[in-house]
Amino acid sequence: MLTISRLAAYAGVTVRAVRHYHRIGLLPEPERDRSGYRSYDAAAIVRLIRIRTLADAGVPLARVQELLDAGPEEFAEGVQKIDKDLRAEIRRLRDTRGRLARLAAGEHLALPQSVVDYLDRVRGLGVEERYIEMERDAWIMIAAQVPHLMDAVIAKKNEELDDPDMVKLYGLLNGALDRPVDDPRIIEIADIMERLMMRAVEAGEVGADDGIDDQFVDLLDSTMLESSPGAARLLAILEERGWRGWTRVERVPADRLGTEPPPSGKSAARAVAEQ
Repeated sequence: MLTISRLAAYAGVTVRAVRHYHRIGLLPEPERDRSGYRSYDAAAIVRLIRIRTLADAGVPLARVQELLDAGPEEFAEGVQKIDKDLRAEIRRLRDTRGRLARLAAGEHLALPQSVVDYLDRVRGLGVEERYIEMERDAWIMIAAQVPHLMDAVIAKKNEELDDPDMVKLYGLLNGALDRPVDDPRIIEIADIMERLMMRAVEAGEVGADDGIDDQFVDLLDSTMLESSPGAARLLAILEERGWRGWTRVERVPADRLGTEPPPSGKSAARAVAEQ
């Protein structure tokens, strides 16, 4: 007859594990001898080895009992069910690891993959990281407001990056956050933006409902104005040419400039990347 320590050694487990299996009912607790010690037999070794084998194979302890007591067919079905559950858990853990890995890059936090891919494409144009971060933060706020529209909006943004004017605009925006208000490139930026906005008018994009409330539009506009010394001048130049706003760009007839608020404008998401 065996002591608990000898049983544990033969089965390749710890004494603590044996006691745990006693507590949860996997391993019957034997009678004690006259000295008060547990005394185990060969059957206990076999059962303990089977418990250890199942546990090492990844079978949850809560399922071990039913497999130990099952017949051949029930055992095979039980193993298949556990395998299916484990495969589902592995997929979940892989997805979790993937999300954690993506979170290492700031863009992936609170942004759909379509926006992350778009920002990577903008980054590939050589745009400075400071501007990428500012645009990323704007997209995070927009995605929280209209998540159902983001994939369609970003698909349109990717189309726009095929436009040489948009590529040139991003090139001019590189380093623009630190430029003084009298930098001559602000005029060039205004020229390109006006061409892009005229095309948006022709395509019927200006005036569409963007799904974002006016207060949120004001917040995005104020963030842009605070980002660069030349931002206010750029907006002033565009307003002189008949355009108003930044996040929601509006075409204003010459006879209405400076007299009354214009109607709702174009997509907020589009304008963010035109900053």
